[in-house]
Amino acid sequence: MLNLNAITVRLGGHTILDRASAALPPGGRIGLIGRNGAGKSTLMRVVAGLLDPDDGSLDMPRSAKIGYIAQEAPAGTGTPFETVLAADVERERLLAEAETTEDAHRLGDIHDRLNAIGAHAAPARAARILVGLGFDEEMQQRPLDSFSGGWRMRVALAALLFSEPDLLLLDEPSNHLDLEATLWLENFLKGYRATMLIVSHERDLLNNVADHILHLKQGQVTLYPGGYDSFERQYAERLAQLEAARANQAAQRAKLQDYIARNSARASTAKQAQSRAKALARMKPIAAIAEDPSLSFDFPSPAELKPPLIALDMAAVGYEEGKPILSRVDLRLDPDDRVALLGRNGNGKTTLARLLAAQLPAMEGVVNASTKLKVGYFTQYQVEELDGRDTPLAHMARLMPKATPAAVRAQLGRFGFTGEKAVMEVGKMSGGERARLALALITRDAPHLLILDEPTNHLDVDAREALVQALNAYGGAVVVVSHDRHMLELTADRLVLVDDGTAKEFLGSIDDYTDLVLGRNQEGPGKEAVKRSRKDDRRAAAEAREKSQSLRKAAQAAEAEMAKLEKRRSEIDKAMFDPASATPADSKLTMTELMKLRAEVSAKIEAAEARWLEASEAAEQAQAA
Repeated sequence: MLNLNAITVRLGGHTILDRASAALPPGGRIGLIGRNGAGKSTLMRVVAGLLDPDDGSLDMPRSAKIGYIAQEAPAGTGTPFETVLAADVERERLLAEAETTEDAHRLGDIHDRLNAIGAHAAPARAARILVGLGFDEEMQQRPLDSFSGGWRMRVALAALLFSEPDLLLLDEPSNHLDLEATLWLENFLKGYRATMLIVSHERDLLNNVADHILHLKQGQVTLYPGGYDSFERQYAERLAQLEAARANQAAQRAKLQDYIARNSARASTAKQAQSRAKALARMKPIAAIAEDPSLSFDFPSPAELKPPLIALDMAAVGYEEGKPILSRVDLRLDPDDRVALLGRNGNGKTTLARLLAAQLPAMEGVVNASTKLKVGYFTQYQVEELDGRDTPLAHMARLMPKATPAAVRAQLGRFGFTGEKAVMEVGKMSGGERARLALALITRDAPHLLILDEPTNHLDVDAREALVQALNAYGGAVVVVSHDRHMLELTADRLVLVDDGTAKEFLGSIDDYTDLVLGRNQEGPGKEAVKRSRKDDRRAAAEAREKSQSLRKAAQAAEAEMAKLEKRRSEIDKAMFDPASATPADSKLTMTELMKLRAEVSAKIEAAEARWLEASEAAEQAQAA
């Protein structure tokens, strides 16, 4: 279906694609992955015919219809329903011709073709796609200009899916979707029969839809069979082989260099030494695997607060006087809670998040919050509003005016902004880097509660995994809104469904919610028992995390005690071997007393070290579990 033949693309003096080659299977569902800035969108534009490569070529059937979403969202007075129907250009053309032609034979041909392409079922199909992407009947008939950019991009996606191209190109299709629409899209793509190339950072979508992974790295592409988990295993094996080859080559280089050094000066072995020198020069070094600072997330754990952090009692909240969006909300957040807010966009998830962050007052009911509570609230608006002319260091220093320069840099370092990265202009950063900076800024004062509204939108798969690990190691409470199901499954112990003007606990799992969204949720014998079991599982997970945090605190306490005792032993050593520098108290002790005291302190150090080691290992095991 599609062959990439040594594609090279240079933009702004940089080589983005460097002789990239791959043969994509006909009818394949290929997930295109790579780190942010690797060139995925560039490759998609080349395949779509929107960008000519500097070198190389594409092999593709000439008759193949390519579908690709334009960068600009559709606008105007037309409705979403009309826009989607118009995406089938042939149907629109034939219907227009049928109204004007006077040739009976031609009219018959037109109707035969309309029947062949399913033109009469098209309106129902268009409506189903729009409903799946979150447009109810009323929304389908509103003018496009009445929608936000994100919703209009959903219309563009609906039109693309409706047009049924032979090669479907999707570049981050879930970026403007909520969890519910993402689930629908994944289900839709499973049944799509043509070839597709999808850029996505959604692990579940790549696992459930893709049958091949095309990995773009350093301008080159490599095709792997299977979904994302399969790719991850194969790639790890490849890296291990690469590292082994690098170590083997390093040993060979060392052996050659040693031979050359020992034998170049001898007439009898000079030729052999020269031969080995040439072999050494031809040996292309295998680069070591570099660490990526963009995978750095380290949330500072807060001071302890007594539960609850926040308690809502029959609370109502909204934006206009007397018109609450949510009512009768009863919700309690404790210091170790991990809560995911579920529900379609527009149901009030962000409104509830803003109430919890004290950005909106309650219209009715009671909101009780700890007076010492500190909240870190992340939204996409914060990422977009960062001053592109400033640096991470300037942003952080402005928000930490009383902190020392070392403390400011330490907070930036938690999120990978060290050295030159700390003084790089924000405007030159990728979306993922700006998202990390926003997270660094909101956590500067070690908040007790993190509220994250779609934190993964600009993060690639590896960065999302690093974020999940950081959240699970974080010592405070978390409330998250996300369309990334994998993230919710790994971080959330409680699910709260925001729907029908209120927010209530959802007793099932993410899988149960997926079934509910896709209409597969059928009550039956044992269903309540399953829900109770999963609720018990989430409670057990919360207890395990609390145990892990307790163990980490014990390890930290033992480490602090060790440092204190080692300092004391140093003081005793000074008194024993340099009496002039002894403390007043130690100077009064005899050598025998000092030796006895040193032995006691050393024993305490050994005991503290044993406690530290035991707590550290137990914490690691609990975290892994």
